[in-house]
Amino acid sequence: MIFMAIRLSDHFTFSRLLRFTAPSMVMMLFTSIYGVVDGLFISNFAGKTAFAAVNLIMPFTMMLGGVGAMFGTGGSALVSKTLGEGDLERAHRYFTMLIRLMGIVGAAFAGIGIVVLRPVSYLFGATDTMVGDCVLYGRVVLLFLPAQLMQFGFQNFLVAAERPKFGLAVTVAAGLTNIALDALFVAGFGWGIVGAAAATGMSQCVGGLLPLLFFLSRRNDTILRFTRTRFELKPLIKACGNGISEMLSSISGSLTGILYNFQLMRYAGEDGVAAYGVVMYAAFVFVAVFVGYSSGSAPIVSYQYGAGNHGEMRNVLRKSLAAMGVGGCIMAVLGFVSSPLLASIFVGYDEGLMALTIRAFRICVFPLLLMGVNIYASSFFTALNNGGVSAAISFLRALVFPVVTILTLPVFFQLDGVWYSLAVGEACTLVVSAAFLLGERRKYQY
Repeated sequence: MIFMAIRLSDHFTFSRLLRFTAPSMVMMLFTSIYGVVDGLFISNFAGKTAFAAVNLIMPFTMMLGGVGAMFGTGGSALVSKTLGEGDLERAHRYFTMLIRLMGIVGAAFAGIGIVVLRPVSYLFGATDTMVGDCVLYGRVVLLFLPAQLMQFGFQNFLVAAERPKFGLAVTVAAGLTNIALDALFVAGFGWGIVGAAAATGMSQCVGGLLPLLFFLSRRNDTILRFTRTRFELKPLIKACGNGISEMLSSISGSLTGILYNFQLMRYAGEDGVAAYGVVMYAAFVFVAVFVGYSSGSAPIVSYQYGAGNHGEMRNVLRKSLAAMGVGGCIMAVLGFVSSPLLASIFVGYDEGLMALTIRAFRICVFPLLLMGVNIYASSFFTALNNGGVSAAISFLRALVFPVVTILTLPVFFQLDGVWYSLAVGEACTLVVSAAFLLGERRKYQY
């Protein structure tokens, strides 16, 4: 059967929604999986100290990379809305300006990051034996920060340009590049963390430069074009406001991860931190589906909002909430049933740690029942160009509720309280998400 190309202006059935968002979901899944492979190479061929150093400095590089997510999600929402309004010239101008700014901001942040890496490493808890590896890895990775930001941005803009499959192909190419170069540089040449950092950076060049070349080429037959542009403060502020929730999520996730590790060290020692690490690796894969669907469907909402098609906005919202609910139930069951297998793959060499990890898994699957709705709600308001509501949901979900629950629940439930905090935080966020969705429905007429 030959499928017709799907346009943002189409009416979306469940089947059409899933087909349109599938490339984004697979793209996020692939990204999460090759990230795990990247860590395995460092751990097995560069040693435990290098692996610890990379994990220690990673939150800092993720915070800087969050700027790309902000420009990409916020900018694509603004551009998609402008396309829906029928103003192609202005949409092209905004698109061109945002891509240029990603390169400029990436270069500026890279320079600043390289200068402050050593004191930041100590601030994050690096020992004297680790700090050299932290700085070395971080500096190589930051050299490629402009490409990383553009990769994040183009992932969203390719969906807005109605080319999600090309975005998927680019992500797969970048991931395979990373894995192949890890094998060559780290396992083959023995370059250690320098090789791992170079492999990561070169894969980001693939992810950032291939779309750039596509949009510059004559083969670009999409609704987005590069054009003459100038710096415009108002749309820039709007784009940053739209996408700030994604940047806050990146920063907040790094901060709360540090807090979780602190509490786990207190109640279970290194085994608790190890079990949490295994849970988080698995969670990356599950969350990737929610994030991929949300980011993949966001340009549809933005376009229909710009076009004033409130009925289609309501259709997409209802179908998406149903998909997130059903998907969460399926993932929770899969996580619960497969927890012994996943635990054995990661920590099967230690019986006590494996038992702890299985228990953690089986408690931590419950947040999956609610997580998809919360992630989608934040993305939905980003798509509506309401960055304030989107940021509020993300900030409460990623920082405020986790901090409160992780500090209070262990007082009553000890170690189990740490695991319960994830579900309680998502439940609190669900109340907020529902309140915003109900409270804003008249304003946006969905």
